[in-house]
Amino acid sequence: QVQLVESGGGLVQPGGSLRLSCSASGFTFTVYAMSWYRQAPGKQRELVATITSAGGSTNYADSVKGRFTISRDNVKKMVYLQMNSLKPEDTAVYFCYGYIRGYDYWGQGTQVTVSS
Repeated sequence: QVQLVESGGGLVQPGGSLRLSCSASGFTFTVYAMSWYRQAPGKQRELVATITSAGGSTNYADSVKGRFTISRDNVKKMVYLQMNSLKPEDTAVYFCYGYIRGYDYWGQGTQVTVSS
């Protein structure tokens, strides 16, 4: 079955960096665009970044442009989110997402906390 498993979250100081990883299995990874979402306490889940199936095109939320980079490795079936210049408002649970074979699939989420 489809599985998305995130890792790499943690506690980081403002201005720091983290790299999130998402391991995908159970589907033909090279066919599907993939995304990262996040959800802060008391807020709706929001789209952070999307990458096309071959990795040739990316899109970002305005709030993370210039600071975050989404990438993928189609051989390893991995999606990454490099997060630089982190701010306290980036604190959230980050989810890997794919719309696969007509269904929404989410990972379990990984907590990112930006605090001094």
